[in-house]
Amino acid sequence: MHKESFLKQKKDVAKWMRRLYKKGLTTSLGGNISMRLDDNHIAITASGTDKGRIKSSGIAIVSMDGEQIDGDHVISMETGMHLAIYSARNDVNAIVHAHAPMGSLFAVVPRGINTSLLAEAYTILGRPMLAAYAAPGSEELAMNVAKVAMDTNVVLMANHGVLAVGNSLLEAFDRIEVLENAAKMTFLTSLINEKTELTTEHLAELKCLFG
Repeated sequence: MHKESFLKQKKDVAKWMRRLYKKGLTTSLGGNISMRLDDNHIAITASGTDKGRIKSSGIAIVSMDGEQIDGDHVISMETGMHLAIYSARNDVNAIVHAHAPMGSLFAVVPRGINTSLLAEAYTILGRPMLAAYAAPGSEELAMNVAKVAMDTNVVLMANHGVLAVGNSLLEAFDRIEVLENAAKMTFLTSLINEKTELTTEHLAELKCLFG
């Protein structure tokens, strides 16, 4: 594969990774973003790269079999997780895995994120689901997350972080942002001990309007 192949897509992945870092949704070396390029390849952030300054050269092309096609860096240790999700869901074209502070909080406590507080959260997130813990980069983690992602677009990775899928990088990124805001709202309303949730009728109306 020519080194200029998919250059635009690599730049897009790098751009969204930098934005994720600048928004405070991941750490300098944490998190990863990928994009489906065609039926046989994905672009994914490399391991050990400064996520706040990453450029297209820090994005690798990987086959659906897990073979690194190009790129000078070691591919992300979570590449297997991304590939497992793409294999399980043909409708997913982008994946964002982050270490967002508030979202990650709810990956380590027994209560879930309440998406019935805001219409935006319910329509964009639905019901985030928890994937069982397994060691980072392990095949077990890849299978745990891919299994849960069959039934939701937003996954809380137990004792690890958060992940969102989408039809585009924008959609997946937006879900991470909305998740972080919903997590903040859940936490803050628990401190106040007063809240007004959307009713069952409201939720049904939103589901009818936005699917």
